[in-house]
Amino acid sequence: MVNVVRDRVVPEVFLADVFARPADVLDADRSVQVQATIDAAVVPAGPVTVTAEILDGARRLASATVTVPVIATGQTVAQLSVTDLGDVELWSPETPCLYTVRTRLEPPGAPPHEFEVRTGFREAVFRLDGFYLNGTRRQIFGLNRHQLFPYTGMAAPARLQRRDAEILRNDLNCNMVRCSHYPQSPYFLDACDELGLMVWEETPGWQYIGGAAYRAIVEQNVRDMVIRDRNRPSVILWGTRLNESANTVSLYERTRQIAGELDGSRQTSGAMDRYSLRRWAQDVFGYDDYHAADGRATLRPPLPGVPYLVTEAVGALDGAPLYRWIDTSAVLTVQGRMHAQVQDIAQSGARFAGLLGWCAIDYASLNGGRRIWQHLKWPGVLDTFRVPKPGAAFYQSQVSPQVRPVIAPMFFWDFGVGSPAAGPGPGSLIATNCDRLELYLAGQHLATAMPDSQEYGSLAYPPVVTDLTVDGSGLPELRIDGYLGGRHVATVRMSADPARDRLSLTADDTALAADGSDATRLTFRALDAYGNQRPHVTGSVALELTGPATLVGDNPFPFGDYGGVGGAFVRSQEGQTGRVQVTARHPALGDATVRLTVGEPDPVRRIG
Repeated sequence: MVNVVRDRVVPEVFLADVFARPADVLDADRSVQVQATIDAAVVPAGPVTVTAEILDGARRLASATVTVPVIATGQTVAQLSVTDLGDVELWSPETPCLYTVRTRLEPPGAPPHEFEVRTGFREAVFRLDGFYLNGTRRQIFGLNRHQLFPYTGMAAPARLQRRDAEILRNDLNCNMVRCSHYPQSPYFLDACDELGLMVWEETPGWQYIGGAAYRAIVEQNVRDMVIRDRNRPSVILWGTRLNESANTVSLYERTRQIAGELDGSRQTSGAMDRYSLRRWAQDVFGYDDYHAADGRATLRPPLPGVPYLVTEAVGALDGAPLYRWIDTSAVLTVQGRMHAQVQDIAQSGARFAGLLGWCAIDYASLNGGRRIWQHLKWPGVLDTFRVPKPGAAFYQSQVSPQVRPVIAPMFFWDFGVGSPAAGPGPGSLIATNCDRLELYLAGQHLATAMPDSQEYGSLAYPPVVTDLTVDGSGLPELRIDGYLGGRHVATVRMSADPARDRLSLTADDTALAADGSDATRLTFRALDAYGNQRPHVTGSVALELTGPATLVGDNPFPFGDYGGVGGAFVRSQEGQTGRVQVTARHPALGDATVRLTVGEPDPVRRIG
């Protein structure tokens, strides 16, 4: 992607930073405590005036003004308390309400300067009996995310960063994401604020701790992280330890102190691979829990006396080493089953604040031995192109059926080479939020299946476990009808006939901005007649683009090698507008086409 550099032009006396901290948000006399940092290249002619106002859209709720003497060059901090806010709506995953804090600096005889930040009114606290948001206990349900994209690494524009947050919140139903293992793009975090996706944000690093110079950088990284993102209501926890590092108490007492001095409104933590409180110095114990027994994922009990959050589970060490599209249906089912098992355990007792599974998306890595294939690690419930694997089905199903009924099989319906002739067999999983499923084979009733509330008793929507041992010689269709009470609410059909398969090509967006950076994701897949993933395809997909845009990706793409899934990006060209068409071609599955428009960029749009 194109690297974008932005110049910031400011007056000689300007606002370098504003920290707006809502206080006593659950009380009627709530306020916003504003800390405005004034940077002066020259000493102004007299005291400066600083005004902070709280805006709900265009409506002003309240304001406060102070006069501050600036008697030397450098930085001076002004403190304001904005009160009498009236009724405000609290920020939460369901109501991610944001307010603007506009701060204005007026030096005598010099140009004024304004600085705007967003904030949200919420109280987030980890206690011994779980996590509380706005005074109500809430179970954390989420995943870890690496900020890596195919072909571009971390160089992804705002649109792609935002889309990841939308997938996590809206498609996978997460209420929290761990930004592992570094502060992530402001565009991603902007979307978290707006979507109600809570965030664990941590300082960059993994295991290694160096000498004095290295530790000074760690301290500076914590300082930079907190200052950059302390206005965000989505950030509920600072990770002030390096991921899975040794208990270097002197360093981590210092980083915890830095976070407290700069913010003070959030607790601290750090992901531990040691199940011990010895020489541990944080507020919330975060544990990377990779345990399994007899093929079943398990969790250790929470340690006593501390708030307890599972920060990783399943993907990196337990289960199969790889979850690829070329792996069998049985292997891919393991992923969804184990995520359901650990989330079920985490929801079984109040001592667990919740669990963040490993992980959301496959990512490039050089570390991992047999867990790396084609330079990628494959523990994600989404592949590197953000296509949901069968393991994602569990997360997709954990939503109220009133929002959307879900029937998501965790298996392929395929009787060809590489798939069992007798079907998925016993123990077949179907993720669902329906009360009952009725299964039909070739139009004939096969079984009634109920959610397994005995095995997964703590989940709001347990998966269905059923026996799909069938005669596949006639390539029968499978139909699954979902019911709420006695009402039919959803149907999924799966075709076993490869003669009806097709190539699908989709683009996430139909319009781009001609800034030379904006981009959208293309996804191409081998699908059955009803839109289900078809495994074990062969051949390559060739892409053809016409119009004012650039194709970013392998062309041709080794479709068969990856199991019938692939992707690329369409990136705009600076100053070039018009219509773009992309066609994907496969020798057996045919062609598919998408079209989009590249228009003039919005002059106030943030550029990724």
